[in-house]
Order: sequence, then structure tokens, then C-alpha cells
Amino acid sequence: MLGRRGALIGAGAMLATAAQAQGRGNWPDRPVRLLVGFSAGGPTDFAARILQDPLQHLWGQPLVIENRPGASQMIAAEAVAKSAPDGYTLFLSTSTLTANPAVFSKVPYDTIKDFTPIVIIYSSPTVLFTGPDQPYRNVQDVIAAAKREPGMAAATSGVATSGHFATEMFMRAAGIELTHVPYRGATQALQDVMAGRVPITFSTLSGAIALAREGKLRPIAVAAPRRTPSFPDVPTMAEQGIQIRDTSPWYSFMGPAGLPQPIIDRIVRDVQGLLKRPDIVRRIEESGGVVEGEGPVDFAARIPREIAINTELARTANIHID
Repeated sequence: MLGRRGALIGAGAMLATAAQAQGRGNWPDRPVRLLVGFSAGGPTDFAARILQDPLQHLWGQPLVIENRPGASQMIAAEAVAKSAPDGYTLFLSTSTLTANPAVFSKVPYDTIKDFTPIVIIYSSPTVLFTGPDQPYRNVQDVIAAAKREPGMAAATSGVATSGHFATEMFMRAAGIELTHVPYRGATQALQDVMAGRVPITFSTLSGAIALAREGKLRPIAVAAPRRTPSFPDVPTMAEQGIQIRDTSPWYSFMGPAGLPQPIIDRIVRDVQGLLKRPDIVRRIEESGGVVEGEGPVDFAARIPREIAINTELARTANIHID
């Protein structure tokens, strides 16, 4: 009897040791799903696919990208939050994650408790653009025009986007009144700015870089702490006398809460290593991005800080989505 009990205990210990070993060193031993909360072809999808092939090579397993668009990425986020914390379901998250709790009355997960922040891949600066036929060459030109014409229109890709937050902060910092004109996505907003129907827009560089390079949009200020390599001659908002918080969207890997530390460490090491490769850096910068590589400790601290800032701004500017 004792021998049988000892054998059972020994077998249980072996199974536990095997499970721990899998968490430490054998991950992944099957395909990994990467959920993306937006449609294929956009900036978020690009952030997933730029690392797909090199990570598959490093991991020896397929990295399967699943696009689950809708509800400001909350559909994909909820699926990840409810998945097993085994490293086989990951989330290509964006900074929308920290805006949603500030503007939606109900979010189907706890943004802080239900996820494991892993690593930020890159960010894309929010930039103040105007049309090529507009007279504005800098921020002060826009401020002067807005003071002459209170309520001047400012387009964005939608309510509670990085462009919307930047617009609200710009108004308060500059002491001007703008009329926010939200569109259903960046494409139509940028088209109307190019055509002169709306004079200005705050837009992510990744969504507008091709048009700006073609001269169809004029970048006049970077709403980020530093200039962008894509347009090094365009000064920041701060350099032009206006201090606003950085609203640059970021793109990251996250997992469900409770992800084992060895898996976190593996993903961070592999992603940070890839972000040092010149070919990957070049592709990110050509798309309008800025390489980040921020690891889990700093990333985890960023999330509640951004939620608090976004919540206060949403309250002040009366930004909400039912």
C-alpha cells in the first residue's frame, strides 16, 4: 500500500515537474495565436505581421494572427482575458486599451488585473497635419487662425482616438476653441483635410505617412516628446511653445493575467532582440513608427497612469461612448 502511495506521489511530482519544465523551456511546442482587435491591413495588423516571420523562426512554431475587429478592440481583448495563461494566446494590443476605460461606461474586463503586459513594440507619433493649400506652416499659424475664427474645424479618425485626445489638449494648452469633427476612420478624415474641406487634423503618422511624403498633407507639428525620423525637420509641439501629453498610439504584446514568468522573459528577450535588427527598425520607421522595446515592469506601470490621465481628460472634455 505504501509502495503504491509512494508511486502515485512520485508520478504526481513528475507531472508537476514536467509542467514546470514546459513553462520554463519547452514553450512553445505548438502554434501560438496572436489576436488583433482591428481589421487586416491597418497599422495594428502591420505591427503584428512585421514580427510574425522572425518570431516563427525563433520559436519553431507558427504564430497565427487572428483579426477580431470591433468594439474598439474590446472583442479581442475579452477573448484574451478569458484565455488560459499558458502562452498560446497572446494579444497585439494598442494604447486604445487605456482609453476604453475612460470613455466607455462598461468594459468587459479589468484592464489592469486581467492582462499581463509583456513588451511594447513601437509607437506612432500623433502629428498635426494641414492640407497643402492651407496657409498654415506652424502651430502658431493655426492658433492665430483659431483665435480669429473660434470654432475652426479639426478632423480626427473618431471619438476617443489619440487624435481626439490631442485635439482637446491642444485647445486647452493654446487657449483656443476648435470644433471636433470625428470621422469613422482616418481615411475620410485625411481626404477632407487634403481637399481643404477641413483645415487641420491630428492623425497618427503611420496612417498618413504616404500622403505626407507625396505632398498631399503638410505635417506642421509632432505631438510627441521628440521629432520623428520620417520628418526630422518638423518640430514638436513643445518646440513650438505648446505643451501637451504624448498621445502616440503604441503597439504591444500582452497576455492573459497569470502568464508564467519564463514565457514572459522569452517573449521579451526575443522581441527586444528583433527590435535591434536594422531591417526591422527600417521597416518600422518607414511606416511612421518609432521603436520602443519597453519591458514588462515599465509597461505595467504605464497602463494605470495612462488610464488615470485619459479618464481625467475624458471627464473634462465630456468624452464618452455609450
